[in-house]
Amino acid sequence: MKQRIITAVVAAAIFLPIILFGETPFMILMYLIASISLYEALKMKGQWIFTIPGLLSLALLWVFLIPTESIGIISDFGYSKIELVFLAVLLFLTYTVATKNRFNFDDVAYSLLSILYVGIGFYYFMEIRLEEGVQFVFYALFIIWATDSGAYFIGRAMGKKKLWPEISPNKTIEGFVGGIVCAVIVGVIMTFFADLDMSIPKLVIVTAVLSVFGQVGDLVESALKRHFNVKDSGHLLPGHGGMLDRFDSLLFVFPLLHFLL
Repeated sequence: MKQRIITAVVAAAIFLPIILFGETPFMILMYLIASISLYEALKMKGQWIFTIPGLLSLALLWVFLIPTESIGIISDFGYSKIELVFLAVLLFLTYTVATKNRFNFDDVAYSLLSILYVGIGFYYFMEIRLEEGVQFVFYALFIIWATDSGAYFIGRAMGKKKLWPEISPNKTIEGFVGGIVCAVIVGVIMTFFADLDMSIPKLVIVTAVLSVFGQVGDLVESALKRHFNVKDSGHLLPGHGGMLDRFDSLLFVFPLLHFLL
């Protein structure tokens, strides 16, 4: 627990000021974290980033992450994002022939789904920061941290009924509900410090929904790790595992927050 807290404090001290500053440092940070997350997702299946399909996956992720305000970078060349995605799919499928099915359709599908899994979350992370405002980024971060902490401590103190033992044996229904309650409390407190442009009833509903789907995002990554029989997605963050382990909830929360806003 001590190592986990130290890592969280150090990471927050680096991460939060860059989010607050925004602009190019924020974009670089998002691209870096998303790239590491993709590397971890591919590695779980035994696919390596420094291979032809791995580098193609990385390139496609970088294209996918280009925010709306910078889309001219592609359109200046006469292409759209979707056209580049189609081209990448054709290249992936061509590679299955070139390798005589050592890299097969299943690998292509996993690579593409991994790009979407990681890319959608970080794309909307950037969109919310650039379009909606930094207050909504901090709102999302704080309610997910409140959800995680509330679920952990309330689950340890009161948890008896298992939430989904086949996927995550330590999670309990009591912890699940406790996480939602803590998130709602933190969300309401945030209205005293930031303009979220939501009435209290709407804020409570939105926060509860985001808390639920944040925990679903955590379960999705747990299911992925259990499928590939790995404990953590990586070892970059002592006490936390990898980047995917740390951002799994937010990959669900930021797209949903964008839609709700």
